[in-house]
Amino acid sequence: MNSLPYDNAVLAERALAIADNARELAALGWTPATSSNFSMRLDPRHVAVTVSGRDKGKLGADDIMVVDLENRPVATSARPSAETALHTQVYRRFPAVGAVLHTHSRAQSVASRLFARAGNVRFEGWELQKAISGHHTHESVLDLPVFPNTQEMSELVSRVDAWLDAGKPLHGYLIDGHGIYAWGVDMAEARRHLEAFEFLLNCELDLRRLSA
Repeated sequence: MNSLPYDNAVLAERALAIADNARELAALGWTPATSSNFSMRLDPRHVAVTVSGRDKGKLGADDIMVVDLENRPVATSARPSAETALHTQVYRRFPAVGAVLHTHSRAQSVASRLFARAGNVRFEGWELQKAISGHHTHESVLDLPVFPNTQEMSELVSRVDAWLDAGKPLHGYLIDGHGIYAWGVDMAEARRHLEAFEFLLNCELDLRRLSA
């Protein structure tokens, strides 16, 4: 009989998916120096998330732990990243979300600095905007906010809450000098969103450079 407060079989499945995707993203160079963190929802009260400080290119099942939606470790002595609070916020605010991905690619980091003063990156006219759920035409407007960086996770959580409470759509966001958060109903959709934002950010950076 399982004495754990979550289904261990579900954890094993989610841990494998997180580790596999983390290694693929690391191979792209999006997780330098043990940065980045990844998570998947286990059930309405628990989340599987990467253990703090692990090399994302070498993740295995033992590098994944469980937290509740208040960021407290469950049935483990492992320590989650402080940024876990940003993952659990997404799960609380969007009950349909099943996976959250946070990476630090060069394009994401550079764009976060370049567009920090504007407060967002506005995508218009790009065909790949349609890769983001809810966007069905290149004629749409897609805003990716850039939030100021801080070591106080509660401040970042408050800024994201304020954006959502103002009724603004949120499909992902950048943190100034940091990286990107993207999510989806499952790992496949989260990956699609992350890869679409990466492509779009590279396009905007190329336009800036070529127009200079």
